[in-house]
Amino acid sequence: MPKPYPKEFRDDVVAVARQGQAPLTQIAKDFGISETCLSNWMKKADIEDGNRPGLTVKEAEQVRELKKRNRLLEQENEVLRRAAAYLSQANLPGK
Repeated sequence: MPKPYPKEFRDDVVAVARQGQAPLTQIAKDFGISETCLSNWMKKADIEDGNRPGLTVKEAEQVRELKKRNRLLEQENEVLRRAAAYLSQANLPGK
């Protein structure tokens, strides 16, 4: 997987593309990136600016962290459930 471009570079390329002085294919070629890459950067920039619906980078990070926390809590809950079941079996009469 290629190394990601710096944020400043992406922001500059998007700013040039938004000026609309040249077609996206030419802008992508001039900056040495693919047209698909430029298109993806434009979509992400539109989401970040609020011009397009979707999750911003900050929101996506929060969702990732919440999913991670939820997974951890579910694992802890399962351990506690198993421990409770084990301890209740140990306290049955006749054992």
